Parts: sequence; structure tokens; C-alpha cells
Amino acid sequence: MTNRFQRTRDDHSRERAEDYVELIDSLTHDKGEARAVDMADRLGISHVSVSRTLQRLKRDGYVTMEPYRSIFLTDKGKALAGAARERHDLVLRFLLALGVPAEVADTDAEGIEHHVSDETLAAMRKFLKPTP
Repeated sequence: MTNRFQRTRDDHSRERAEDYVELIDSLTHDKGEARAVDMADRLGISHVSVSRTLQRLKRDGYVTMEPYRSIFLTDKGKALAGAARERHDLVLRFLLALGVPAEVADTDAEGIEHHVSDETLAAMRKFLKPTP
């Protein structure tokens, strides 16, 4: 059995990386590029905080970047962004199916997606799957 406190700490450390790669992917899709200044604006944090996290993402192989240039996801970063988006969409659809208002469901899904187990995701998928 996994120690629930250790799992929560692990989830929190992965959460920032997932949020950043999702945002980079979204900015690239919407604007054609992702820049640290746009990320800081969207996240409501300082450029310095974004830069520190981007350096960790680069070190861990999720992004490539050059000073004063756009930020790009590596294949590893794209895979992480896709998996995080898929979890978010599943949790969102589940909350909506329960009758949670859309705006509340979207906000809640943003937090839940990072802490939900594979077993719970499977149960959500099963719940949402239409019966023949």
C-alpha cells in the first residue's frame, strides 16, 4: 500500500510540471508560440518564477528553449501535456455528469486531475461509458 502522504507529495511535485506543459501546449496552439512572459501573465506569477520552473522542465527533458526565444515541448513534454489534458477532460466530464455546474467543475477538475489515482480514473471512465 502506498503511503498516502508520500503520494500527495509526489503528486504536488508533478502538478507544476503538468500545468506548465499544458500551458505551453495551449499557448503554442493559440498563439503559435509560448513565451515566458505570456506564461507569467496567464499564471499570475512573476517572470522569475516561470523562468525557474522552465529551467527544471528543461533539465528534466520536457522543454527546449533558448534565451529570448520561444519555448517548445519535447516529445516527452507533449506526452505529459496530452496525458494531463486527458485526465482533466475525464474528471471534468465526470463532475458534469454528477450535476456540478460547468464553471465549478472546470475549476475543481484542475485540482483533482493531479491527485486522482489510475483506479479512480478507470471507475470514472466506466461510469461515463454508455451502457448498450
